[in-house]
This record gives sequence, C-alpha cells and structure tokens, in this order.
Amino acid sequence: MKVLKFGGTSVGSVDSILSVKKIVEAIEEPVIVVVSALGGITDKLLKTASMATNGDVAYEREFSEIVARHLDVIQGVIPDKTKRIEVQKQVMALLDELGNIYKGVYLINDLSAKTSDTIVSYGERLSSGIVAAVLEGSRLYDAREFIRTKTDFGKHIAEPDLTEKLIRERLADRPRVSVVPGFIATGDVTNLGRGGSDYTAALIAAALNAETLEIWTDVDGFMTADPRVISDAYVIDRLSFEEAMELCNFGAKVVYPPTIFPVYHRDIPILIKNTFNPEAPGTFISRERVQGRDKAIKGISSINNTCLVTIQGLGMVGVIGVNHRIFRTLARAGISVFFVSQAASENTTSIGLRNEDADLAIAMLTREFAPEIEIGEVGSITAEHDLATIAVVGDDMKHTPGIAGKLFGTLGRNGINVIACTQGASETNISVVVTLESLPKAINVIHDSFFLSEYQVLNIFVAGVGQVGRDLLEQIRLQRRTLMADNGLQIRVVGIANSRKRLIDAEGIALNDCLRRLEEEGTPSTPESLRDEILALNIYNSVFVDCTASAEVAALYRSLLDHNVSVVASNKIA
Repeated sequence: MKVLKFGGTSVGSVDSILSVKKIVEAIEEPVIVVVSALGGITDKLLKTASMATNGDVAYEREFSEIVARHLDVIQGVIPDKTKRIEVQKQVMALLDELGNIYKGVYLINDLSAKTSDTIVSYGERLSSGIVAAVLEGSRLYDAREFIRTKTDFGKHIAEPDLTEKLIRERLADRPRVSVVPGFIATGDVTNLGRGGSDYTAALIAAALNAETLEIWTDVDGFMTADPRVISDAYVIDRLSFEEAMELCNFGAKVVYPPTIFPVYHRDIPILIKNTFNPEAPGTFISRERVQGRDKAIKGISSINNTCLVTIQGLGMVGVIGVNHRIFRTLARAGISVFFVSQAASENTTSIGLRNEDADLAIAMLTREFAPEIEIGEVGSITAEHDLATIAVVGDDMKHTPGIAGKLFGTLGRNGINVIACTQGASETNISVVVTLESLPKAINVIHDSFFLSEYQVLNIFVAGVGQVGRDLLEQIRLQRRTLMADNGLQIRVVGIANSRKRLIDAEGIALNDCLRRLEEEGTPSTPESLRDEILALNIYNSVFVDCTASAEVAALYRSLLDHNVSVVASNKIA
C-alpha cells in the first residue's frame, strides 16, 4: 500500500487534477490519496475572512470567486452530466455553510481562532470531495474523524498514539483507492498548519505501515540549491532522512519538516515527485546513507529572515544554568530557535530566530536577566536584523577534513563576512549567518566551490575593446567549449566597456555580437561609473580585465581589489 499526497498546485486546475487521476489509476496496489486545497484557495479563504472581520462588504465578491473557482473545476473534470450535478450539489452545500460563517463574521466583526480554523478547513473538504468524484471507485474519508490534535504554544500538534489508533480503526476496511483531506484535524476543527497535508499523509503512512510515502508537488525533487538563485542547481536523486530534515529546517520547502519523523520512525521511505513531470525520477529519501560521488556536500539551504540575538556579559562565564534560563525563557514564550553559537569562554551566546520573534525574545530575556543586567554581570542583549542563515548539508562531511576550512576560505575570498557559525557533532550541517544582501553571492560561491555546479564559473568584466580586448573576447568565444569540456571551467563575460559605453549583464553576454550590442544598447560610461556598477552587482568569482591604456582605469584597481574583485592587467600605463 502507498500513500500519495498531492499539494495545492497539483490540484489547482482542471489539467492538474486530470494528471492526478492518471497517476493514481496507473498504480496497481492500494493507495490512499491525501489532497490539499485547490492552489491559492487557503490564502483566499483567509483574505475573505479578514475582509469580513473588518466589515468590508467586498468580502462577498471574494467569496463568489471561491464559489466560481470550484464550480469551474467540477465542470472541467467530471464529464458525466448526472455525476457532475450530484457533485455540484455536495460542493454547494459546503459552500453555503461557508457563506453563512462569513456572514456571521461580517455581522459581529470578530474572528476567533476556532472560527478561522473552521473557515480554512473548507479548502481541503471541498477539494477532496472533487478529487474523490474524479477517481473511479474511490471512497472519501473525513480526516476530522481520526487526526487528533492538542494545542502547544498556540499551535496544533498531532497526538500520535490516539491518532494512530483511530487511523487504524477508521481505515481498516478501505477500498483500493481512498481519498483523505489533508491539513484538517479533530472534531472541533483545527489544522496542522501550513504544509500540514504532508504531515497528515505521513501520520497515515506510519499508522498503516505503508510501503512508501509519495509527495507529489510542482518540482522534480530536492535541489542542490534554490533554483531562483542558482540557475544550474539540479535535483538530488537520493537523501538520508537526516539530510532531508536539515534541508527542510533551513528553508527548502519541498517537504513540511514534521512530515519526516513519523515515517522515519517506521523506516518508510519518502519519494518526492512532480505532478507535471511524472516521468522524472524525483528524490528518494530513506535511512540509507548514500555516498555523494566525491562531492562532500549534498545541498545548500537558507533562511532569509534571520535575526541574531546575542546575550553578552563577563558575569556569565562559568555560571551554571545560564543556557538553561535562556532556552527555558524562549520556550515559555513559544519562540523557536534554529541556530545557536556560543563562545568557549561562555561570555557570549548568540541565537538565531526569525525577525518577527526578535522583539518578544529580547523583552523576555531582558526580564529574565534583569538582576544580572542591573549589577553589570550581563552587559547587553542585542538583536541584529535582516540577516540570512545558510546551511551546508551532507552526510559525507562527517570525518572529512578541510570542509569547514574550504567553506570559510571560499566565503572570505569573495568578501563575504561570516557573522556567526555553528556545526553539530554529527557533522551533517555547517551553518553560517551572513548579511541578507550577500546571501545570493554566498550561495553561488559555495555551490560553485563544492562542485555542485557542473562547471566552475569565472565572471569576467572586460574594459577596453580595441585590438587587445577584441582578440581576448574572440579567444574566449573560441575556447569556451574546450574549457568547459576539458577543465570544467566556464568563462562568462558579464561586462564589456569602452571609453564611452558599457554593457553589463549578470547572466552573461553572447560574444558573437557583443560589440554591436555595446554600441546599440550600452549605457554612457566613465571609469568611475563602471567601477560602481561592478561593485553594486556584487557577483561571485569576478575578474576585471583591463585591456586599455588608461591611467584612469588603472586607478580603479585598488577599490576593486578591496572589494574582492580580482584584476588582470595588460595596461602598460598601470
């Protein structure tokens, strides 16, 4: 038996739901299909609730769009008229209930947590009914009958033992295809949070000892890095549970992090697949630790909205229980900490948390350490906002000398300052905190340095396109393929300039007509403005090549070198 979970984009349109039908019906063994709300509907439900709470009568228009979206999908996925009318009646009954709830919220201008949970539950209840009607011979189950939750710091978490017992009882006599709404739970409706449909599927898979948990989404699997930052990031074919958990916790949104533990506990592998590209092999996650084919790390993940809170004071040195007080205080406030770094002298402890938790964290810690602050034993509790945390993840890092040295050397050579760092004893994860503005550059240089990219890249700026500059550009054009094939090196020209104009493109400039483009598309340029744009671009592995005979261009070298831009000079004036 398999459990298949389909996310919002996988059930977001007529074509995607028909793809789900094709995928499920091609599987011979029994399956349980867990579905999210139609793509974008959860946000739409919450937006409509907010408008109704604020007395905005336009909530009715938003609600009518929700109704129309579901009816349009039914029209497209159920060709049989009789069956379509029956499904429309069932869906409209739920939508009428939802409409009455919105009306009540609008009239009293109040939205309790319980009412909000009830409202968003309709997303999965509606989508699961439609998907069940599309899958021939399937039976629809109500997750509220067997997913039980308890409240912890304002969040709903599953009660594992009771939930497992109820799943086994309720799903004992099931057909070949069963459909379950994800996300929602318990009799008084609660939910498992964003990404909770993954968690629902994992709880069911673990309770019923499934062969595999398949997460069907809109990407081919876990990537070596965020493809929006790294254009040549690629899919990781295999990960261990530990590697997947580390990547998820540090921003890789392929799987909701709590999903992993229930199936890890029962040794049930997870397969990440793409609904829109089902032929792609995806990413297979299991207990098996797979060697990375001479690559020390498997992937890079990051958390953008990082705040570093630092508690500092000589009075903390050698005092038993300081860390206990710090983490107890934050736990009581429901604040999650994902990064900890402490000086060996114990006089400084830095913790990484999300920006939105920083003010509460400082207030609670200031209150906790008020006596020590008053007498000067604790000097300050400060917060540094707008940072980013990068996690370099891989089981192969364990017992491999030089990984940390290579990481910090790579960042240092590219002028990226590491504000804080930490590594667990398991050696699966090295985490560093950098400024938010340096995040894209940092990820690029790490990805490049650890050979996760197919080629190592040099980003070249060529100043001067006279005889020497033209010949250099032509040699690069002719040698590019050979260098890539024989040396694994990609020389990418990202800027060219003459005494009047410059042409800059971070993605690379095609060299077959670059001089024409410089004349037709180039912007007015001076040596100083060229330098300023190069520094503002802040691109990794950058090299400035001076093919001029200009003293003004030679005068740029110092500031370029100070900003970690390498310089190659054929300028005899220099």
